[in-house]
Amino acid sequence: MADPSTADGGPPAPRVVVVVVAWNRAELLERCLDALGAQMRRPDALVVIDNASTDESPRVAADHRAVTEVITLPTNTGGAGGFASGIAVACNRHGADLVWIMDDDTVPAPSALQALLAARDRYPRPVAILASRADWHDGREHPMNTPRARIGARREQRRGAARIGCRPIRSASFVSILIDARAIHDEGLPISDYFLWNDDFEYTTRLLRFREGLYVPASRVQHLTKRFGDTSADPGPRFYQEVRNKVWMFTRSSALAGWERLLYGGSTLRRWAATFRASPDRATLRKGLAEGLRDGLCRGPRSNAKVLAGTPVEADIIAVEGDR
Repeated sequence: MADPSTADGGPPAPRVVVVVVAWNRAELLERCLDALGAQMRRPDALVVIDNASTDESPRVAADHRAVTEVITLPTNTGGAGGFASGIAVACNRHGADLVWIMDDDTVPAPSALQALLAARDRYPRPVAILASRADWHDGREHPMNTPRARIGARREQRRGAARIGCRPIRSASFVSILIDARAIHDEGLPISDYFLWNDDFEYTTRLLRFREGLYVPASRVQHLTKRFGDTSADPGPRFYQEVRNKVWMFTRSSALAGWERLLYGGSTLRRWAATFRASPDRATLRKGLAEGLRDGLCRGPRSNAKVLAGTPVEADIIAVEGDR
């Protein structure tokens, strides 16, 4: 447990609660938890959301000395549902001031949390999100997790960030970001119905539309995916979620300004075209495109209260965001 007060008798240090979402990667989960237990600035609580794993993940989490609470969901709710659940539990049950989230294939360096908090303390204005640098096995920065720079950041934002070795961002992945609980209570949670793909883009751009975020390269984690690449890699059947969720985001989310919808919409179309050109199975992509467009245009995502009704986190979801 971290010391709740500052060394000089100042105001209490923020209460940091870690959320790890796990699904069928027990060995990687153990490495993640070991690394969290070895942080130079220890988190105040660690919550593991087990997405109905069928391997040893629930046991690994339950037996680990660093873990405060394990919640096993009855079905796999994807990354979106897992993080919505964990963030709600961190805020409602554990009184988080800051929520540090990551997947089970993320291994933070010992100074990762300390560096995020140091940047937060040194930046002259409130920060809603601080994002770590994520590296692959060989030390290269993982392109899947590189935060988007904030286009049009004000001069004082750029200079203030540069002075502490950071830069302003507009979005980030869910691989090691530290979120201010005040922004969570204001904007709500990730949208569980996204299941996977673009859930982090939608949520972080929603939090950062009118708030500031920082990329903190001094905070380092490893993201141990099987392959090195970004979201332009052929997704196969998961292209359905890419299309549906992008349609939802561009037509139903409050995360983006009008000009950003045009900018990111254009880049999305170019990336889809590149994905089709490189794919050996265009029939699967065509099917995902057609079904994703149909479902994205014909209906919107359900509320978290509906998606997670009857689960162990139902009350936490409602406590944080009601039925919106």
